[in-house]
Amino acid sequence: MGMVGVQENGHGEKGLSSISLGTKNKYKRMDSELSDDHDDDPSHNHYQEERGRNIRKYVFACAVFASLNNVLLGYDVGVMSGAILFIQEDLKITEVQQEVLVGILSIISLFGSLAGGKTSDVIGRKWTMGLAAVIFQLGAAVMTFAPSFQILMIGRLMAGVGIGLGVMIAPVYIAEISPTVSRGSLTSFPEIFINLGILLGYVSNYAFSGLPAHINWRIMLAVGILPSVFIGFALFVIPESPRWLVMKNRVDEARSVLLKTNEIESEVEEKLAEILLAAGSGNADKSQEKAVWCELLRPSPAVRRMLVTGFGIQCFQQITGIDATVYYSPEIFKGAGIEGNSKLLAATVAVGVTKTIFILFAIIFIDKVGRKPLLYISTIGMTTCLFSLGFSLTFLGKGEIGIALAILSVCGNVAFFSVGIGPVCWVLTSEIFPLKLRAQASALGAVGNRVSSGIVAMSFLSVSRAISIGGTFFIFSAISALSVVFVHNLVPETKGKSLEQIELLFQEKYEFQGSEVELGDVEHLVQKQ
Repeated sequence: MGMVGVQENGHGEKGLSSISLGTKNKYKRMDSELSDDHDDDPSHNHYQEERGRNIRKYVFACAVFASLNNVLLGYDVGVMSGAILFIQEDLKITEVQQEVLVGILSIISLFGSLAGGKTSDVIGRKWTMGLAAVIFQLGAAVMTFAPSFQILMIGRLMAGVGIGLGVMIAPVYIAEISPTVSRGSLTSFPEIFINLGILLGYVSNYAFSGLPAHINWRIMLAVGILPSVFIGFALFVIPESPRWLVMKNRVDEARSVLLKTNEIESEVEEKLAEILLAAGSGNADKSQEKAVWCELLRPSPAVRRMLVTGFGIQCFQQITGIDATVYYSPEIFKGAGIEGNSKLLAATVAVGVTKTIFILFAIIFIDKVGRKPLLYISTIGMTTCLFSLGFSLTFLGKGEIGIALAILSVCGNVAFFSVGIGPVCWVLTSEIFPLKLRAQASALGAVGNRVSSGIVAMSFLSVSRAISIGGTFFIFSAISALSVVFVHNLVPETKGKSLEQIELLFQEKYEFQGSEVELGDVEHLVQKQ
C-alpha cells in the first residue's frame, strides 16, 4: 500500500504523476513567481498570519474534542481507587471480587479496541468516538444504580467496551488531522485527558467520601457521565479524518478538511497526493479488508517491525505497573503507614496532581526534543522510582522516613511516566503504521495495552499478598529496566517526519507489499515531499 506505483519506472515518477502529483510542481512554480510580490504585500502577510492562527486554534480544538473520551478512562481509573473502599463496605464484596471489578474494565476494553479498528474503518473515526461515548454513558448509568455486585459488573463491562473504543481511536484521529510539525504534541492530548480524568476521579473520591457508604460511591461513578455529554456537541464541530475520506474515495471532502488544517494552502494538493499514494488510491473494498488482516497475520518484514515496536511499547507502558500504582495507591500508602481514609485519599490527590502537571512537559518537548529522548528519561526514571518504592516498603517500615520516601517514589514514578512512555506510547502507535493498516494495527496495540493493564490490575493484590507490596514493585522495577533496552533497540525517532515518511523508516529496502524497491527510490520519494 505504502508506495503503490512507485516502481513503475524505477524512480516513482509515473506512479506519482498518475495521481496528480504534478500539481505539486505547479504550486511551487506559482509560489516562486509570486513570492516577491507577496513578500512586499502587508495585507497578504497579515492574511497568512491570521489564517495560520485560526487553523492552529481549529486543529487544537479538534484534538481537545477528540480526547474527551479519554477523560472517561482516566476518571474511572482514579475514582475506582477510592470508590472500591466504599463498594466493599456497602456490597460486602470479597478481595477476589474487588480485583475482578477493578481489573475487568481493562480486559473487556480490549474487545472495544478490537472492534474499534474495524468500526472506524467502516463508519469513520469521528462517529466511532460518538459510539464510544454512548456505550460508556449506558455503562456508567447501570453502575450508578446497581443494587448488587452482579449488576455492577454488567455496567462495568459496558463501560469497558466504550472505553476500549474511545482509547484506540482518539490518537489515530488526531495523528491523521494534525500538521507534521505539531503532531507529537497534539497526539499527546489523549494521555493528558486521561491524567485529567484521574485527577478528577481522585478529587471526586475526596469530595464525596464523607457521605454515607451506600450513596457516596454511586455519586462518584455518576459524575463520570458528564464528560461524555460534551462529546455529542463535539461531533458537530470536528471534521472527519482526511485520510479516512481518501480511503473512501471522498477526495474532495478530504481536500476541504486539509484546507482547514494546513496553514500553507499551496501544500494542500501535494499533501493530498501523498495521502492518495499511501492509500493506494483509497480502495476500501472487501479484498482490501481481507488484505489488511492477511498483512497483519502474515506481515512483511517492515510491518513486522512496526507491529513489534507498536505492540511492545503499548505492553511496556502497562506492565511497568502504572495502573497498579494508580488503582491501588491507597493500598500502597496504607502499606507505607498512612492511616485513615481521608488521609489516604488526600495522598492520592497529590499523585493525581503530579501525574497531570508532568504531562505538560511531554507536550512542550515531544516535538522539540523528540520521542526517543523522552522515552529514555521516562523509563530510566521509572526504574529508579519503582526500585526506591520497593526498598521503602520492604526495608524502612512504617516510620516517617518510609512514608516520605513512599510518597516521593509514587509521585516520581507517575511523573516520569507522564513525561515519556505515557503519551509517547500513543503517539508512536498512531503514526508508525501505514494508512491502510493504521486503525486496525493501532487497535491491536491498544489490545496489548488493555490486556497488560488488566493482568496487572487483577493480580496486584494477590501477588502483593504472596510476596509483599515491596516485592511486587521490585518486579515492576526489573520490567521497567527491560523497557529501556527495548526503546534503545527497537524504537525509531519519528520527530519531524510525515506519516508517509515514517512508513519508509521501517521499510528500509522493503516496499509495503513485500516486493523490493531501491533505497535510492525511497530517498527520492522522501526528497519529493
